[in-house]
Amino acid sequence: MTPSYTLAVSPPPADAILPPATIGIIGGGQLGRMLAMAARAMGYRIAIVDPDPDCPSASVADELIVGGYDDEGAALRLAEMSAVVTYELEHVAAAVGRAAAAIRPLRPSLRALEVTQDRLAERRFLEGAGAGVAPWREVRTRAELEAAAPALGWPLRLKAAIGGYDGRSQVRIAGPGDLEPAWRELERSAAAAGLLLEQELDFACELSVVVARGLDGRAVPFAVGRNRHDAGILFETLVPAPAPVTAAIAARAQELADHLADSLDVVGTLTVELFLLADGELVVNELAPRVHNSGHWTIEGAATSQFEQHVRAICGLPLGDPAAHGAAAMINLLGSGERRPAQLAGVAAALDDPGVHLHLYDKRHVFERRKMGHLTVLGVTPEDALERAVRARDLLRWS
Repeated sequence: MTPSYTLAVSPPPADAILPPATIGIIGGGQLGRMLAMAARAMGYRIAIVDPDPDCPSASVADELIVGGYDDEGAALRLAEMSAVVTYELEHVAAAVGRAAAAIRPLRPSLRALEVTQDRLAERRFLEGAGAGVAPWREVRTRAELEAAAPALGWPLRLKAAIGGYDGRSQVRIAGPGDLEPAWRELERSAAAAGLLLEQELDFACELSVVVARGLDGRAVPFAVGRNRHDAGILFETLVPAPAPVTAAIAARAQELADHLADSLDVVGTLTVELFLLADGELVVNELAPRVHNSGHWTIEGAATSQFEQHVRAICGLPLGDPAAHGAAAMINLLGSGERRPAQLAGVAAALDDPGVHLHLYDKRHVFERRKMGHLTVLGVTPEDALERAVRARDLLRWS
């Protein structure tokens, strides 16, 4: 006899935003594109604001508003046609977030946006939340830089408080002789919003945790990834983070991410980038209140991707299962050479390994070090997955 089952279906939360409602996204880059694709798969409609009419999200959006990240009018138009508004980058003018939040829920919140887009505010928040950070000083004048640098000790990093990503708007200061050129490069940023001067840490490895937090306050972290950067640009993530990361260190990193998401009252996703020091201490480098490059592995490598999880969270739906299917490696595909129409060669050869997953971001032009896509491979171990991902990447080239 075939057994019978009774399926208990819970009613949706009273404040849930259900498909086919429209989700508004500020930013139409690759993160917005993948977020839109996950939302469309769930039945939602998508509206985008981006300054580029040919942005990666243009081909997957129902509505595209061409406007800058400081265009309050564009933000208002986006909010008026949306049930909820989110963002794919934190470098959005606070006035834009404020305009959207005035008429629709902005998730993550305006506070999360304002804290994470200003490195000085972020450092104060992290210290207030009890998280470890590198020794730092706020710098607004050349005299303050001259006084703070020897007090912190060499080498140092000088960073614009607002703006800059992937290593931009920051300078390494190895010794006193670097102070003058560093100041000349960032002097305008100092006058506009101040600079963050911090001690460069000798770390064992870089880690990140993407955590989702729902309207009910429940926080769910993904597995911890080990990252490697090249001149500030992420080029590799391995999951689970291999040695020297132990299960206990990974658990502490996830607990810290949960705590910071709660402290910031995030609804959506929060990415916490960390340094693991030789003594086992975890130090926070940056926060991002959004889906993140280091979480791309979750598309194939987890029961629920970071993109679907973000949609669930901002729409007030129950969060999905974040469990990893196993070991995974993600490698970014960066552009090379002069600006020209994007044409990728070697795709068939790279995909000869049936476990290689290719993601291209529909960027019409390629140039040196531009993020054009990524590869993900699931493997027996992180090292096995990485070896296969590197082999596939080396077969690809921009013609």
